[in-house]
Amino acid sequence: MKKPSAIEPRGIRPFKSDPLRPLEVIDRLEVGPISLEKNRLTAPYTVIWRKRQSTTKLIYRFEENVFEIESAESRNLASMIAAQVAINYGLFCRQIVFNGSFDRHDQRFILDMAENTAREIYVKKFLEPNPFLVGDASRLPAIKQRHYLRAQIIFKKTESSTLGKSRETDWKSDQLRYAVLSSGGKDSLLSFSLLDELGYSPHPIFVNESGRHWYTALNSYRYFKRQYPETARVWTNADRVFSWMLRHLPFIRRDFAGIRSDEYPVRLWTVAVFLFGALPILRKRGLGALVIGDEHDTTRRLRHKGIPHYDGLYDQSRYFDNAMTRYFARKGWNIRQFSILRPLSEPLIERILVERYPKLQRHQVSCHATHIRRGRVYPCGDCEKCRRVVGMLLALGADPRRCGYSRSQVESVLRELSDTRLRQDAASAEHLLHLLRQKGLISGTGRRGRFARAHPEIVKVMIDYRKSPSEEIPANLRPALFKIYLEYAAGAAKRHGNSWIDFDLLSTAAQRPL
Repeated sequence: MKKPSAIEPRGIRPFKSDPLRPLEVIDRLEVGPISLEKNRLTAPYTVIWRKRQSTTKLIYRFEENVFEIESAESRNLASMIAAQVAINYGLFCRQIVFNGSFDRHDQRFILDMAENTAREIYVKKFLEPNPFLVGDASRLPAIKQRHYLRAQIIFKKTESSTLGKSRETDWKSDQLRYAVLSSGGKDSLLSFSLLDELGYSPHPIFVNESGRHWYTALNSYRYFKRQYPETARVWTNADRVFSWMLRHLPFIRRDFAGIRSDEYPVRLWTVAVFLFGALPILRKRGLGALVIGDEHDTTRRLRHKGIPHYDGLYDQSRYFDNAMTRYFARKGWNIRQFSILRPLSEPLIERILVERYPKLQRHQVSCHATHIRRGRVYPCGDCEKCRRVVGMLLALGADPRRCGYSRSQVESVLRELSDTRLRQDAASAEHLLHLLRQKGLISGTGRRGRFARAHPEIVKVMIDYRKSPSEEIPANLRPALFKIYLEYAAGAAKRHGNSWIDFDLLSTAAQRPL
């Protein structure tokens, strides 16, 4: 029997004076082995601590047959799908054991993402205010070190496999056939609408978590299902597994489910849980372009007391898109992942959706505290996301009631908006407040209202070599997309140092990398 491969943790080893020791509360987390059916995969998650253990099952279920049960490639893909939830827990375990079928590219990907996620969680969830924490873990010092992954990562091969010849794959796909990772938010709605208008017949793929989070996507999913036969849905109970894991972390408040927050308690590796769940559909349908709806301000590189991080947005950044595309290439999977919205600010995305695709904008839901009334999902109207969306719609002269907000909710948002800290980049937030104050909808006297300032680049197409280089949108899409964008933008600007310079986006030079 082949000895399991193990990768030692690249962080510090626990010892008595270790200030991060309060985080290491699980002896071993075991994932898999998977159980595979043609339209379903199941993987046990087992937590072992102090000679006790507890097990739950992670499940993905598909509306169509997507796996060949005896295929080594299907079992490999299913193993990678099952592994993604566990990547969030490298700070909290002494060992994480992956039972399944993993080649060297998979192992390197898991290790790299676990390392990066450990650092992101340490900075964003433990060094910044977090209402879910209790005890010593809520008072951790900022320690600059080379690695933060504490868990030893072990891969146990549970079956014979022909993996390793990654180029010899039956994954046949066409990069001119598009999948859109879909939800009820404005970004995926606009991404789909643009590609559909350009004649590419994109496939909207919805990943249905088993909890209330699904309500956010329900209105748009029902519309897509009626109108577009390419629509697909994947059901998963990953949200239940996340909640189950929280009950094994003693530094998380026991009443975490009752705390209202726009943040998750500790996890930051979330998009990949959905993304990998969509891959079997891409493989079956031969789709080679995976479109993610991310805008300009989700690519950030910051430092917290000398510790570099991505502001908790790595899995929404262009760095994530590039890492996934590289991984797909190493695996021999002909898939490119990208966003067509990176040159656009959040307000400009909203404007294009409202004015060009009003039928789809009606189904926009950007709230995770929704409720159902008479068979339709409605937003809460009180969270930060709702305030941001209502603010943008009012600034654009649009009616928030079209997508479910009541008159009283709109009035309440206007009263509160000047004192709300919006989760946008500073320039977008300040420009939004500036537009609202220009329209006389808010005053400049509120706690945030005094920050209302014009940032002209926010309403332009922004080409930024760090955040939104033009070449990351495929060349076949750029001319048509840029032409549409300029119908709604106040021109185009490219970054030069810390400034923005206007330029002709549609010129021949603009089609080259900038």
